[in-house]
Amino acid sequence: MPAFGLGLAPLGKDAGAPWRETVDAAWDAGVRFFDTAPLYGPSRRAEQRLGAALHGRARGSFAVATKSGWTMLDDGARVADFSYDATLRSVAESLRLLGVDRLDVLHVHDPAEHHDAALAGAYRAAVRLREEGVVGHIGAGFNDGPAAARFVAAADLDCVLIALRYTLLDQSALASLLPLCDEREVAVIAAGVFGSGLLADPADGAPYAYAPAPPELVGRARRLAAVCARYGVPLAAAALRFPFGHPAVRSVVVGAGTPAEIADDVRLAGLDVPRELWAELVSEGLLPEEVPTP
Repeated sequence: MPAFGLGLAPLGKDAGAPWRETVDAAWDAGVRFFDTAPLYGPSRRAEQRLGAALHGRARGSFAVATKSGWTMLDDGARVADFSYDATLRSVAESLRLLGVDRLDVLHVHDPAEHHDAALAGAYRAAVRLREEGVVGHIGAGFNDGPAAARFVAAADLDCVLIALRYTLLDQSALASLLPLCDEREVAVIAAGVFGSGLLADPADGAPYAYAPAPPELVGRARRLAAVCARYGVPLAAAALRFPFGHPAVRSVVVGAGTPAEIADDVRLAGLDVPRELWAELVSEGLLPEEVPTP
Protein backbone atom coordinates (compact mmCIF):
# COMPACT_ATOMS: atom_id res chain seq x y z
CA MET A 1 0.00 0.00 0.00
CA PRO A 2 1.66 3.30 -1.08
CA ALA A 3 2.15 5.68 1.85
CA PHE A 4 0.67 8.70 0.06
CA GLY A 5 -2.17 9.04 -2.40
CA LEU A 6 -4.16 11.66 -4.31
CA GLY A 7 -7.91 11.72 -3.68
CA LEU A 8 -9.92 12.63 -6.77
CA ALA A 9 -13.04 14.01 -5.07
CA PRO A 10 -12.19 17.71 -5.71
CA LEU A 11 -11.27 16.97 -9.33
CA GLY A 12 -14.57 15.21 -9.96
CA LYS A 13 -16.98 17.47 -8.14
CA ASP A 14 -15.58 20.74 -9.56
CA ALA A 15 -16.50 20.94 -13.25
CA GLY A 16 -13.81 23.54 -13.87
CA ALA A 17 -10.99 21.90 -11.94
CA PRO A 18 -7.63 21.59 -13.74
CA TRP A 19 -7.82 17.84 -13.45
CA ARG A 20 -5.24 16.75 -15.99
CA GLU A 21 -2.66 19.26 -14.76
CA THR A 22 -3.26 18.20 -11.16
CA VAL A 23 -2.84 14.49 -11.85
CA ASP A 24 0.26 15.29 -13.92
CA ALA A 25 1.68 17.36 -11.05
CA ALA A 26 1.00 14.51 -8.64
CA TRP A 27 2.77 12.10 -10.97
CA ASP A 28 5.74 14.43 -11.38
CA ALA A 29 5.98 14.67 -7.57
CA GLY A 30 6.16 10.88 -7.29
CA VAL A 31 2.55 10.07 -6.38
CA ARG A 32 1.50 6.67 -7.71
CA PHE A 33 -1.65 5.95 -5.70
CA PHE A 34 -4.97 7.43 -6.81
CA ASP A 35 -8.28 7.15 -4.97
CA THR A 36 -11.57 7.80 -6.74
CA ALA A 37 -15.25 6.80 -6.68
CA PRO A 38 -18.41 6.84 -8.81
CA LEU A 39 -19.78 9.36 -6.30
CA TYR A 40 -17.13 11.96 -7.11
CA GLY A 41 -18.97 14.08 -9.62
CA PRO A 42 -21.95 13.63 -11.96
CA SER A 43 -21.71 10.73 -14.40
CA ARG A 44 -18.67 9.35 -12.56
CA ARG A 45 -16.65 12.37 -13.65
CA ALA A 46 -13.68 11.68 -11.37
CA GLU A 47 -13.23 8.20 -12.79
CA GLN A 48 -13.47 9.55 -16.32
CA ARG A 49 -10.88 12.22 -15.64
CA LEU A 50 -8.47 9.93 -13.83
CA GLY A 51 -8.66 7.40 -16.64
CA ALA A 52 -7.91 10.07 -19.22
CA ALA A 53 -5.04 11.50 -17.17
CA LEU A 54 -3.42 8.08 -16.64
CA HIS A 55 -3.87 6.96 -20.24
CA GLY A 56 -0.59 5.82 -21.75
CA ARG A 57 1.18 5.27 -18.42
CA ALA A 58 2.42 1.75 -17.69
CA ARG A 59 -0.25 -0.09 -15.72
CA GLY A 60 2.24 -1.61 -13.32
CA SER A 61 3.58 1.80 -12.34
CA PHE A 62 0.51 3.04 -10.41
CA ALA A 63 -2.24 1.84 -8.09
CA VAL A 64 -5.91 2.79 -8.36
CA ALA A 65 -8.62 2.50 -5.73
CA THR A 66 -12.26 3.07 -6.51
CA LYS A 67 -15.52 2.31 -4.75
CA SER A 68 -18.97 0.84 -5.19
CA GLY A 69 -22.31 1.43 -3.52
CA TRP A 70 -22.96 5.12 -4.17
CA THR A 71 -23.22 6.94 -7.49
CA MET A 72 -23.88 10.57 -8.41
CA LEU A 73 -26.37 11.07 -11.23
CA ASP A 74 -26.22 13.79 -13.90
CA ASP A 75 -28.42 16.06 -11.78
CA GLY A 76 -26.21 15.68 -8.71
CA ALA A 77 -28.53 13.27 -6.89
CA ARG A 78 -26.83 10.56 -4.83
CA VAL A 79 -28.09 7.01 -5.34
CA ALA A 80 -27.18 3.97 -3.21
CA ASP A 81 -27.22 0.39 -4.48
CA PHE A 82 -25.18 -2.20 -2.59
CA SER A 83 -26.63 -5.22 -4.37
CA TYR A 84 -24.46 -7.97 -5.83
CA ASP A 85 -25.41 -7.33 -9.45
CA ALA A 86 -25.12 -3.55 -9.13
CA THR A 87 -21.61 -3.96 -7.74
CA LEU A 88 -20.53 -6.11 -10.67
CA ARG A 89 -21.97 -3.55 -13.09
CA SER A 90 -20.32 -0.68 -11.21
CA VAL A 91 -16.91 -2.32 -11.31
CA ALA A 92 -17.25 -3.07 -15.02
CA GLU A 93 -18.02 0.60 -15.65
CA SER A 94 -15.12 1.69 -13.43
CA LEU A 95 -12.73 -0.48 -15.41
CA ARG A 96 -14.01 1.01 -18.67
CA LEU A 97 -13.76 4.62 -17.53
CA LEU A 98 -10.38 4.17 -15.86
CA GLY A 99 -9.01 2.30 -18.86
CA VAL A 100 -7.60 -0.55 -16.77
CA ASP A 101 -8.15 -4.30 -16.63
CA ARG A 102 -8.00 -4.57 -12.84
CA LEU A 103 -8.46 -2.49 -9.71
CA ASP A 104 -5.80 -2.44 -7.04
CA VAL A 105 -8.41 -1.67 -4.38
CA LEU A 106 -12.19 -1.84 -4.41
CA HIS A 107 -13.86 -0.17 -1.42
CA VAL A 108 -17.44 -0.76 -0.38
CA HIS A 109 -18.35 2.92 -0.12
CA ASP A 110 -19.88 4.22 3.11
CA PRO A 111 -22.24 1.34 3.91
CA ALA A 112 -22.90 2.62 7.44
CA GLU A 113 -26.68 2.73 6.90
CA HIS A 114 -26.63 -0.32 4.62
CA HIS A 115 -24.55 -2.76 6.66
CA ASP A 116 -26.47 -5.97 6.00
CA ALA A 117 -27.21 -5.20 2.34
CA ALA A 118 -23.58 -4.34 1.71
CA LEU A 119 -22.32 -7.55 3.29
CA ALA A 120 -24.79 -9.68 1.35
CA GLY A 121 -24.30 -7.84 -1.94
CA ALA A 122 -21.35 -5.54 -2.53
CA TYR A 123 -18.91 -7.38 -0.29
CA ARG A 124 -19.83 -10.79 -1.71
CA ALA A 125 -19.36 -9.46 -5.24
CA ALA A 126 -16.00 -7.98 -4.24
CA VAL A 127 -14.86 -11.35 -2.91
CA ARG A 128 -15.72 -12.96 -6.24
CA LEU A 129 -13.82 -10.25 -8.11
CA ARG A 130 -10.80 -10.66 -5.83
CA GLU A 131 -10.83 -14.41 -6.48
CA GLU A 132 -10.97 -13.74 -10.23
CA GLY A 133 -8.07 -11.29 -10.09
CA VAL A 134 -10.15 -8.32 -11.21
CA VAL A 135 -9.69 -6.74 -7.77
CA GLY A 136 -6.44 -6.92 -5.85
CA HIS A 137 -7.65 -5.83 -2.41
CA ILE A 138 -11.06 -5.38 -0.82
CA GLY A 139 -11.65 -2.39 1.41
CA ALA A 140 -14.42 -0.26 2.82
CA GLY A 141 -14.64 3.51 3.15
CA PHE A 142 -16.24 5.24 6.13
CA ASN A 143 -16.36 8.50 8.03
CA ASP A 144 -17.87 6.76 11.07
CA GLY A 145 -15.47 4.80 13.28
CA PRO A 146 -17.95 2.46 15.03
CA ALA A 147 -19.69 1.63 11.74
CA ALA A 148 -16.32 0.90 10.17
CA ALA A 149 -15.32 -1.35 13.07
CA ARG A 150 -18.59 -3.26 12.74
CA PHE A 151 -17.93 -3.88 9.06
CA VAL A 152 -14.30 -4.87 9.62
CA ALA A 153 -15.43 -7.39 12.24
CA ALA A 154 -17.95 -8.94 9.83
CA ALA A 155 -15.88 -9.14 6.64
CA ASP A 156 -12.51 -10.35 5.42
CA LEU A 157 -11.09 -6.99 4.38
CA ASP A 158 -7.59 -6.13 3.25
CA CYS A 159 -7.90 -2.43 4.07
CA VAL A 160 -10.26 0.24 5.33
CA LEU A 161 -10.38 3.94 4.54
CA ILE A 162 -11.43 6.17 7.42
CA ALA A 163 -12.04 9.87 6.79
CA LEU A 164 -11.93 12.65 9.40
CA ARG A 165 -11.78 10.28 12.39
CA TYR A 166 -8.05 9.99 12.89
CA THR A 167 -6.61 13.47 12.78
CA LEU A 168 -4.96 15.97 15.11
CA LEU A 169 -8.45 17.16 16.05
CA ASP A 170 -10.34 13.85 16.16
CA GLN A 171 -8.90 10.54 17.31
CA SER A 172 -12.22 8.75 17.74
CA ALA A 173 -11.15 5.91 15.41
CA LEU A 174 -8.71 4.88 18.12
CA ALA A 175 -11.53 3.69 20.36
CA SER A 176 -12.45 0.58 18.38
CA LEU A 177 -11.49 0.69 14.71
CA LEU A 178 -7.70 1.00 14.79
CA PRO A 179 -7.07 -1.68 17.45
CA LEU A 180 -9.34 -4.07 15.56
CA CYS A 181 -7.53 -3.37 12.28
CA ASP A 182 -4.18 -3.91 13.98
CA GLU A 183 -5.39 -7.22 15.40
CA ARG A 184 -6.83 -8.43 12.08
CA GLU A 185 -3.96 -7.05 9.95
CA VAL A 186 -6.27 -4.74 8.02
CA ALA A 187 -4.35 -1.82 6.54
CA VAL A 188 -5.81 1.59 7.41
CA ILE A 189 -5.89 4.44 4.90
CA ALA A 190 -6.38 7.78 6.65
CA ALA A 191 -8.27 10.43 4.69
CA GLY A 192 -9.52 13.89 5.55
CA VAL A 193 -6.41 14.45 7.66
CA PHE A 194 -6.76 18.23 7.20
CA GLY A 195 -10.32 18.03 8.55
CA SER A 196 -11.41 19.30 5.10
CA GLY A 197 -9.30 22.43 5.53
CA LEU A 198 -8.97 23.63 9.11
CA LEU A 199 -5.72 21.77 9.79
CA ALA A 200 -4.17 23.19 6.63
CA ASP A 201 -5.09 26.81 7.42
CA PRO A 202 -6.77 27.52 10.78
CA ALA A 203 -8.40 30.79 9.71
CA ASP A 204 -11.76 32.09 10.88
CA GLY A 205 -14.50 30.32 8.96
CA ALA A 206 -12.15 27.60 7.67
CA PRO A 207 -14.00 24.41 6.75
CA TYR A 208 -14.12 21.47 9.11
CA ALA A 209 -15.99 18.30 8.12
CA TYR A 210 -17.29 20.24 5.07
CA ALA A 211 -18.92 23.01 7.12
CA PRO A 212 -17.57 26.22 8.70
CA ALA A 213 -15.54 25.29 11.75
CA PRO A 214 -16.95 26.41 15.12
CA PRO A 215 -14.82 28.98 16.96
CA GLU A 216 -13.68 26.52 19.63
CA LEU A 217 -12.22 24.19 16.99
CA VAL A 218 -10.53 27.09 15.22
CA GLY A 219 -8.97 28.04 18.56
CA ARG A 220 -7.75 24.49 19.15
CA ALA A 221 -6.28 24.31 15.64
CA ARG A 222 -4.44 27.57 16.28
CA ARG A 223 -3.00 26.18 19.51
CA LEU A 224 -1.80 23.16 17.55
CA ALA A 225 -0.28 25.48 14.96
CA ALA A 226 1.50 27.51 17.64
CA VAL A 227 3.21 24.43 19.06
CA CYS A 228 4.21 23.32 15.56
CA ALA A 229 5.62 26.77 14.81
CA ARG A 230 7.95 26.53 17.81
CA TYR A 231 9.62 23.63 16.03
CA GLY A 232 9.54 25.22 12.60
CA VAL A 233 6.96 22.73 11.36
CA PRO A 234 3.83 23.78 9.42
CA LEU A 235 0.62 22.54 11.01
CA ALA A 236 -0.30 20.80 7.75
CA ALA A 237 2.94 18.77 7.84
CA ALA A 238 2.13 17.54 11.35
CA ALA A 239 -1.41 16.73 10.24
CA LEU A 240 -0.06 14.59 7.38
CA ARG A 241 2.43 12.77 9.60
CA PHE A 242 0.26 12.22 12.69
CA PRO A 243 -1.77 9.16 11.51
CA PHE A 244 1.38 7.13 10.92
CA GLY A 245 1.95 6.99 14.66
CA HIS A 246 -0.48 4.08 14.78
CA PRO A 247 0.92 0.80 13.42
CA ALA A 248 -2.30 -0.02 11.53
CA VAL A 249 -2.10 3.13 9.40
CA ARG A 250 -0.28 2.42 6.14
CA SER A 251 -1.34 5.29 3.91
CA VAL A 252 -2.69 8.84 3.86
CA VAL A 253 -4.85 10.11 1.00
CA VAL A 254 -5.37 13.83 0.43
CA GLY A 255 -7.72 15.57 -1.94
CA ALA A 256 -6.28 18.33 -4.09
CA GLY A 257 -7.93 20.55 -6.66
CA THR A 258 -4.92 22.24 -8.28
CA PRO A 259 -1.35 21.34 -9.24
CA ALA A 260 -0.02 23.73 -6.60
CA GLU A 261 -2.04 22.03 -3.85
CA ILE A 262 -0.80 18.53 -4.55
CA ALA A 263 2.79 19.70 -5.03
CA ASP A 264 2.65 21.46 -1.66
CA ASP A 265 1.06 18.43 0.01
CA VAL A 266 3.86 16.18 -1.23
CA ARG A 267 6.44 18.68 0.01
CA LEU A 268 4.81 18.88 3.43
CA ALA A 269 4.58 15.10 3.67
CA GLY A 270 8.35 14.91 3.28
CA LEU A 271 9.20 17.30 6.11
CA ASP A 272 10.72 16.02 9.35
CA VAL A 273 8.57 16.32 12.46
CA PRO A 274 10.64 16.02 15.67
CA ARG A 275 9.48 13.68 18.42
CA GLU A 276 9.62 16.57 20.87
CA LEU A 277 6.77 18.26 19.02
CA TRP A 278 4.44 15.35 19.71
CA ALA A 279 5.48 15.27 23.35
CA GLU A 280 4.66 18.97 23.71
CA LEU A 281 1.23 18.48 22.10
CA VAL A 282 0.52 15.86 24.76
CA SER A 283 1.86 18.03 27.60
CA GLU A 284 -0.27 20.96 26.37
CA GLY A 285 -3.37 18.75 26.44
CA LEU A 286 -3.78 18.95 22.67
CA LEU A 287 -3.36 15.20 22.23
CA PRO A 288 -4.40 12.54 24.74
CA GLU A 289 -1.56 10.61 26.39
CA GLU A 290 -2.84 7.28 25.04
CA VAL A 291 -2.64 8.35 21.41
CA PRO A 292 0.42 6.82 19.67
CA THR A 293 2.58 9.36 17.89
CA PRO A 294 5.20 8.95 15.16
